[in-house]
Amino acid sequence: MNTLAIDIQLTRGDFQLKVNCSLPASGITAIFGRSGCGKTSLLRAIAGLESGVTGTISFDQQHWLQPELNVPTHQRGIGYVFQEPGLFPHLSVKQNLEYGLKRATDRQQVFEFDQVVNWLGIESWLDKRPQSLSGGQRQRVAIGRALLSQPQLLLMDEPLSALDASSKREILPYLERLHSELNIPILYVSHSTDEVARLADHLLLMHQGEVVAQDTINSMLTRLDLPLAHSENAEAIIEATVSGVDGEYGLMQLAGSGGELSVACQSVDIGRQVRLRLLARDISVTLKRQTDSSILNVLPVEIDAIQQSDSTATQLLLRLRWGKDIVLARVTRKSVDALGLSVGQQIYAQVKSVAVLA
Repeated sequence: MNTLAIDIQLTRGDFQLKVNCSLPASGITAIFGRSGCGKTSLLRAIAGLESGVTGTISFDQQHWLQPELNVPTHQRGIGYVFQEPGLFPHLSVKQNLEYGLKRATDRQQVFEFDQVVNWLGIESWLDKRPQSLSGGQRQRVAIGRALLSQPQLLLMDEPLSALDASSKREILPYLERLHSELNIPILYVSHSTDEVARLADHLLLMHQGEVVAQDTINSMLTRLDLPLAHSENAEAIIEATVSGVDGEYGLMQLAGSGGELSVACQSVDIGRQVRLRLLARDISVTLKRQTDSSILNVLPVEIDAIQQSDSTATQLLLRLRWGKDIVLARVTRKSVDALGLSVGQQIYAQVKSVAVLA
């Protein structure tokens, strides 16, 4: 499989970016971490927008940066979506999109104009000026312009950070659609766990200019040696397939690697794969399957690991294996002692809430 190989250094005053990693050339890789950790600097370095970068960058057997080589940004085949849309106010939406096409004169055309317009749902705005659109609408146009430049790699630098909550809800379904339909890799910078959970296939975690770890999204979220699993919103992201509908009770059945789950019905076709979010705080455990409970989803699991969750040692994190998937549960130390829980033990996880993300 082709990869994006990075081995670079960059010094800016007291800050030093030092990254050595290989990223998959498929799906969405989220570059995640607190503000100031170097996410945007890394993205700009990949794009060739940051001066003073040393080392090597290569993509799909193309060398973009070497000791005696620094390929200009416009020759790297990159589409870049910034935090602010940066549309030309004197041009219509259609003309802004066509500007992307003009930048792609020497590249193979992969994305057709009408195709991109349809993907992003912007057909009715083509004759409008950007200033007449909402923030979320302008960002959709900016994404369309980037795609029409025919990139082989799409870089997105916190594209939702400047939007209000309503605009974020409006644009996320379109990003999810691009995730499912695009055949080019996307690097997505964010410090929002919600965006990462909904969109990312792969997660690269940064801290103080360096890569802490990287892996698939669920592996990263459920690693007890990383801070993500110890946050207030600790979670697991798993894949399941819609297997049936219970019309009488308005429920949808989902087949996961370890069995079935039931959730409220949504407009999702049977056979479609969906992404589920399970929060650690919404999972309790029991030694025996409870039958006199309102909780519908009771999963047979094996305890994979037990670790302290907070500095007071009053709470513990359970890493639970359900089929091929891992979920987390946050419980009190008193409960662990009272139930006699130990690694390798077969128990049941009671899931109070399951969110279908896409």
